[in-house]
Amino acid sequence: MAVKLEDLMQWPEIEALEYAECGRPETVLGPRMAGKSRVLITAFQREADSVKVKNLDTKKEYEMTKMDENGYFAVLIPAKKIPAYHLFVKTGKEEKEIIDIYGVEPQIDAMDMSQFTNGIHSTIYEKLGAHPMTIDGVKGTYFAVWAPNAKAVSVVGDFNDWQAVEHPMRYLEAAGIYELFVPGVGTGDLYKYEIWGADGHRVMKADPYGNYAERRPATASVVWDIETYNWNDKKWMDARKKWKAKKEPMLVYEVALGAFKKPAGEEKEFYNYREMAPMLCDYCEEMGYTHVELMPVMEHPFDGSWGYQVTGYFAPTSRYGTPDDFMYFMDTMHQHGIGVILDWVPAHFPKDEHGLARFDGTCLYEHHDPRQGEHPHWGTLIYNYGRPEVTNFLTANALFWLEKYHVDGLRMDAVASMLYLDYGKEDGQWIANIYGGNENLEAIAFLQNLNQKIHARKDGSLSIAEESTAWPQVTGDVKDNGLGFDLKWNMGWMNDYLEYIKTDPLFRKGRHGMLTFSMIYQYSEEFMLVLSHDEVVHMKGSMYTKMPGDRSDKFASLRLTYGYMAAHPGKKLIFMGQEFGQEREFSEERELDWNLLEPVDGEMSDHERLRQYVSVLNSFYLAHPAMYVDDSRTAGFEWISTLDADNSVISFIRKSKDETLLVVCNFTPVEHENFRIGVPFAGKYKEIFNSNAAEYGGTGVVNPRVKQSKRQRWDGRANSIECRLPPLSIQIFSCTKTPSAAGRKKKEK
Repeated sequence: MAVKLEDLMQWPEIEALEYAECGRPETVLGPRMAGKSRVLITAFQREADSVKVKNLDTKKEYEMTKMDENGYFAVLIPAKKIPAYHLFVKTGKEEKEIIDIYGVEPQIDAMDMSQFTNGIHSTIYEKLGAHPMTIDGVKGTYFAVWAPNAKAVSVVGDFNDWQAVEHPMRYLEAAGIYELFVPGVGTGDLYKYEIWGADGHRVMKADPYGNYAERRPATASVVWDIETYNWNDKKWMDARKKWKAKKEPMLVYEVALGAFKKPAGEEKEFYNYREMAPMLCDYCEEMGYTHVELMPVMEHPFDGSWGYQVTGYFAPTSRYGTPDDFMYFMDTMHQHGIGVILDWVPAHFPKDEHGLARFDGTCLYEHHDPRQGEHPHWGTLIYNYGRPEVTNFLTANALFWLEKYHVDGLRMDAVASMLYLDYGKEDGQWIANIYGGNENLEAIAFLQNLNQKIHARKDGSLSIAEESTAWPQVTGDVKDNGLGFDLKWNMGWMNDYLEYIKTDPLFRKGRHGMLTFSMIYQYSEEFMLVLSHDEVVHMKGSMYTKMPGDRSDKFASLRLTYGYMAAHPGKKLIFMGQEFGQEREFSEERELDWNLLEPVDGEMSDHERLRQYVSVLNSFYLAHPAMYVDDSRTAGFEWISTLDADNSVISFIRKSKDETLLVVCNFTPVEHENFRIGVPFAGKYKEIFNSNAAEYGGTGVVNPRVKQSKRQRWDGRANSIECRLPPLSIQIFSCTKTPSAAGRKKKEK
């Protein structure tokens, strides 16, 4: 006996559709086989008077039966397989031809799902999220979201009046993914996912893989096509592939984009990415910085977090424009020869309702146990690095910024908090690993795997760790059980040096070891010296206010500090505004105090002199390979004097195969007229840099004449020179060796 249409209806699920409670709409919407030779096609068209199915292969049309008053239509058509078909929907006198979105094949295949569930899908961002595309000649957007424990998920937005009943998403059980193609939705359309969670609550979530978002305080995701920008930085990208990080100079300018400069007046809050690009380019070129490091530009709801509490990992913040605008920013920087490093936050995320927290009504991205899943001091949640889909999300996100935005490196924030299970926690607030230790084994594996993937690109992109402990081998090779980073922030140098320089010069001799200790461990890692934003916030004062003494002493100490930093092995990073001695602490609510650079009573201001000094210092650093080329090798550095604590003077040499530089630093405001210094060899010593020069705001005590060394033993050296040693200063001498007698004879022959 033939099966009747009514007998094929799954009435409980059909009724659930009306309340957006059907978690498997593919079972009651779209086409499916009903025996060997018939196909059941069903559709919800609430406003329709009638609906027809047209078989595109046979051109035959079939009238659908309206099965209930809510607009559920169904028809059985003869076919041995599901055909290509369109729906003809008639409402009043208007009839329109549409595709059946529940008949569209998923754009995520079995291989995608297998790779994702195993945590190895490096381009999963091309599958999950919102992707404008054309299917069967129809333009629309394909949506996909991971929510394995949800009871039901709908995509909602302006296009359906935010009604969950309009577009319930199909479920791909093998990966826990909900997906749906929605015709007519395109670039600029707002959307969210309404999730009926496993806990019974309904919540509107932003898209974890969304490429754009509404400007805060609004929280919707925005459909965007990030494949249309025409890049013009091929020269830079090709050159970067040959870049050797250990040998190259790096002068990094750390920037909070929204507070570098702000528009005058109240018409707009921020400059656009396109407006900021030439401003920052011009300034970095003038100052000699090789890179900028941007505090997180990923979407975040709260300005006061400075971007470190991210809700939109795949979206540059809309505060400053669109994804295309940010691509323009990156493109412009590269065309001017300036690299861009992004701060990236894989350690934690905020609890905002529209974000990742309890995403599908369960602790999906975070651990369920708060001892594993929460940072008690930060009020944020910790990723579950043991869940493959979570580490896939983070790994793919890191690679996404390198691939889609041509980013030159990622500086990973708060790595220490990832490595230690007890980071920032008291006894009873954490759970040990399977061996009883405090190491987060899953986070370690994640970092190692990610760094291997970054380096496998072979495109010169960098990974940099902000790691504040003595964890071994942060920049060591993964094959040797290292973490695989290219560089590590040298927090030890920063803490020791700032503690030292804040000390009254009268008492610095008691802390002399703070100046020299960094060289004991210098070659244990590949280091970057940092004076970052962290040192000029939260009542720590600016670099200027850290310096003791009167105004002239403060500026002299800043010149000395930046000079010593330049001469010390390691790449360099300084936070914006400190290069000209900004006096106030950093605040995201205002721009830098550029007014300090303006003339005072017709004379150049102290701040402008300092800024010009830093520009000259940067140029000096870049012009002398001895200052950087062997940062990673003991051959590039040699102490001359570390023991003169009474005078608070240190001296050392920086060298490469082609040059040797003698560096002398005086950390007291005491001037020495005839100060003897040991030198590496007999020869001539010419002062080529002095922070005390009058043009930089110093007292003008310099060494204008070349010094010929004398065979007088000093500082354990056979030869020495006498020089004028200015107060609170750094001076650098070029060293020219006196040819030996044998060498002279050989040259004469």
